[in-house]
Amino acid sequence: MEYKEMLKKVRESLPQSVFEKQRFEIPNVKGHVQGNRTILSNFLQIAGILRREPAHLLKFVLKELATPGEIKRSGSVIIGAKAPASSINEKIRLYAQEYVLCYDCGKPDTKVEKEGSIAFLKCQACGVRHPIKSRI
Repeated sequence: MEYKEMLKKVRESLPQSVFEKQRFEIPNVKGHVQGNRTILSNFLQIAGILRREPAHLLKFVLKELATPGEIKRSGSVIIGAKAPASSINEKIRLYAQEYVLCYDCGKPDTKVEKEGSIAFLKCQACGVRHPIKSRI
């Protein structure tokens, strides 16, 4: 058997999800406005899907929105301003592009590693490492 035939056979045996760039979707935030605050109910679920610490994700979103906020014991997040869901979703997508998705292959299988004061985004799928330009 020739090399190209063996390569073709192995490629056909792989699942289709290996070849897809976007195999996961970030859910939209669910919440409501109460007075002059915004309460998000599924923020911890979104952080779990992104496989990042909720505090880190919240810190990024709050800095981008320029507003205070906190995670409550019940799991909900309170943002200290009226923020439309569309702008919160956009900030979460921006976070995913910067801190979750691999810069080379686009897959979400990454980890944040720190070496000294520099943070790196290490891809588990392709093995590449990129320094992260920290905004927070």
